[in-house]
Amino acid sequence: MVVFPCCKINLGLNVVERRPDGYHNLETVFYPVPLNDNLEVLTASHLTSTYLLHETGIRLEGSGDNNLVVRVLESLRETYPQIPPVEIWLHKRIPAGAGLGGGSSDAAFMMRLLNTQYNLGMNDEDMEYRLSRIGADCAFFNKCVPAFATGIGDQLMPINLTLAGWNLVLVKPNIHVSTREAFSMISPHRPEKSLLESLNRPIETWRETVFNDFEKSVFIHHPEIAAIKSTLYDMGAVYASMSGSGSCVYAFFHDRQPEVREIFADCFVHETRLRILP
Repeated sequence: MVVFPCCKINLGLNVVERRPDGYHNLETVFYPVPLNDNLEVLTASHLTSTYLLHETGIRLEGSGDNNLVVRVLESLRETYPQIPPVEIWLHKRIPAGAGLGGGSSDAAFMMRLLNTQYNLGMNDEDMEYRLSRIGADCAFFNKCVPAFATGIGDQLMPINLTLAGWNLVLVKPNIHVSTREAFSMISPHRPEKSLLESLNRPIETWRETVFNDFEKSVFIHHPEIAAIKSTLYDMGAVYASMSGSGSCVYAFFHDRQPEVREIFADCFVHETRLRILP
């Protein structure tokens, strides 16, 4: 069975307060984007181990044991020991460390795949609870519909928002942004205007009202990322922002940008026309 994990962008990201446990409460909107990994799981009864992971495409750091698809598999086996040995084929097209949620998406699609393929009988509530324990934004990818996320990104409220018809450009430089860097200059606060209220206005107004609080610290540590955002605006973007804690910057254009790959030749670049979501 083959599935195609998508990614997401953050439309606005407000760090609203520090929690007693040391984490921070956020407000953001997750919006699914059709840049997909490929994930396939095959029963492999001949294996002497519980799994064999094949990774192709964009290279990931670390060992396969730390991959979230493996963590999902091993965690489910604690409840469902009937899951047989499997071969996992993961082809990465979503870059890691980009703020696009590629690893979280792989985890969610892995859980859905195993649930279907081996008749585990989990419902959406079961899967989303399990996914929330793996990563804050993992549960979003169970349904992949636009959602207003609060808490640490784990409390989701589906919203009626469409960006169909806009041309989306993603640009990710070869830069890793650490969580420490992203939070280094954060002063939690609640925005004057509701994020949902701002996003309900025309996208042409977002530049003045929809912000990512992580940009302040990330841009100081990595001015190259700030330069990408500025260049996208120079190219005619209607709205541009960093996604999550970076390092990917996305932008919306009315039309295709034939020179974008040449301009950002040293970066990962993806361009797509957004369509009506299923």
